[in-house]
Amino acid sequence: MLQPRRTKYRKQQKGRMKGNSQRGNQLAFGTFGIKTLEEGWITGRQIEAARQAVTRHMKREGQIWIRIFPDKPVSKKPAEVRMGKGKGSPEYYVARVTPGRIMFESEGVPLAIAKEAMRLAAQKLPVTTKFVVRRDYVEE
Repeated sequence: MLQPRRTKYRKQQKGRMKGNSQRGNQLAFGTFGIKTLEEGWITGRQIEAARQAVTRHMKREGQIWIRIFPDKPVSKKPAEVRMGKGKGSPEYYVARVTPGRIMFESEGVPLAIAKEAMRLAAQKLPVTTKFVVRRDYVEE
């Protein structure tokens, strides 16, 4: 499961997500990718599930790039604990995504296989996504 090796601070505030993605909104490595259309938190487990779905469908051919990393800790208090007594301990890590962010990229497989692989990955994610293709792509 993806999570940072070490962080400067153990806990973080929730924060707010506004606006579109300013960085990571263009295909940088691969020919195909999935782009998010809404903001949200994506957990390390969801990223790993999507990665497995893509790898299995592509039958370990081609290459995959994961462009998001869960670096934000989400804390949670145990069940049936009274209010107060401070913030809970960090339970898992999430990656914040805003509209336009490219989450996964792939290359080295035909368009049809890449499209289906990215569709399977998108099913594992809690945000709506769109399949994108590099502008200069020409099918052989």
